[in-house]
Amino acid sequence: MDSSTVGSRRAPSAARTAVVWEALTAELDRAAEESTGPLEIVDAGGGTGGAAVPLARLGHRVTVVDPSPDSLAALKRRATEAGVQVNAVQGDTRDLRELVPEAGAHLVLVHNVLEYVDDPLAALRDVVPVTRPGGAVSVLTANAVAAVLHRALAGHLADALALLESDDGRWGPGDPMPRRLTAERLTELVRAAGLEAERPRGVRVLGDLLPGRVFEDPQTPEILVALEKAASAHPELSGVATQLHLIARRPA
Repeated sequence: MDSSTVGSRRAPSAARTAVVWEALTAELDRAAEESTGPLEIVDAGGGTGGAAVPLARLGHRVTVVDPSPDSLAALKRRATEAGVQVNAVQGDTRDLRELVPEAGAHLVLVHNVLEYVDDPLAALRDVVPVTRPGGAVSVLTANAVAAVLHRALAGHLADALALLESDDGRWGPGDPMPRRLTAERLTELVRAAGLEAERPRGVRVLGDLLPGRVFEDPQTPEILVALEKAASAHPELSGVATQLHLIARRPA
């Protein structure tokens, strides 16, 4: 694998991380002003700890609840290598009230979960009781509109049309993604679950559309991060982002 290939993978990843972590950092800073100790964070469906381990490095108490024992084993190894403690618990969102303290989390992550659960609204309702009043829920999910654009640009026009007509944001039985949401639908679900939320921001707005040669320029990663941050809050551009992210809040 040559360096340009590695760069082409790292730059969009860095941009994605920057946009989401900017929002998470602001929320954690807000919560820290009202707390005298470490913040309690629950990562529902947190898998191998891509978010949990960095959060634990910041000194927060993090619990990952995930149905996969293999993912939890990988999480434990990752946490050990990083020299941090992460509580790994096997279970689904419906098990949260039995696995973590009620109304105890300053922040709950629901990242890349709504695409796969049987009932996205039920999953969101499951996280509300374990979130502190006034606490936050971070939701990250696949964007149906972006999938239309990506399939069309790849030359799969029939798939793009099927996506536009699909209630689940899928292009057919061969689609590996069980569900994608639009910004409007995501906002509706979050509010129906009893959470307060503003319009989602776009994540990976442009990075996934750039040709590989762009990443041969060593300045690309830094510029792309700045571009993605600006584009994520742009109403029109954020609509074509690969993923949608919002910070919702449990009413105080």
